[in-house]
Amino acid sequence: MFKKGSKLYSILTGTCPKCHEESMFKNKNPYILSEALSMHETCSNCGTKYKMEPSFFYGSMYVSYPVGIAFATAAFVISFFVFKANINIIFTSIVATLIVFMPVILRLSRNIWINFFIHYDKSFAKKK
Repeated sequence: MFKKGSKLYSILTGTCPKCHEESMFKNKNPYILSEALSMHETCSNCGTKYKMEPSFFYGSMYVSYPVGIAFATAAFVISFFVFKANINIIFTSIVATLIVFMPVILRLSRNIWINFFIHYDKSFAKKK
C-alpha cells in the first residue's frame, strides 16, 4: 500500500508522481516557511513538469479544505475522547493543530492535487 508505484507513496513522501524518485519540493522541511511551497520546475529523473500550466496549484486549495477538516477532526477526537477536555480546550486544540500543521497541510494538498493528473510510470523508475 505504501510502496513505490502507489499514489499514497507519492502523496506521503512528496516525490515525483511519475517516477517516485525525486522530491518535488526544494527543501524537505515544510517548517522553513520561506521555502515551504518552493518546488523544482521539473523532475531531474524523468523530466516531468510539475506546474503544467500557470496557476495549476490553485486547485490544491479545494483539496486543502478536506485535509484541514481531517486534521481538525483528529484534534477534536483526541481532545474530547482521550483527554476528556472541555469545549474551550477542544476549540483551542483544534485552532492550534491547524496553525501548527499548516505547512504540512499545504504540502499534502499539493501532493494530492498533482497526483490526480499525473500517474506513476514504472519505466521512469531508477533501476537498483
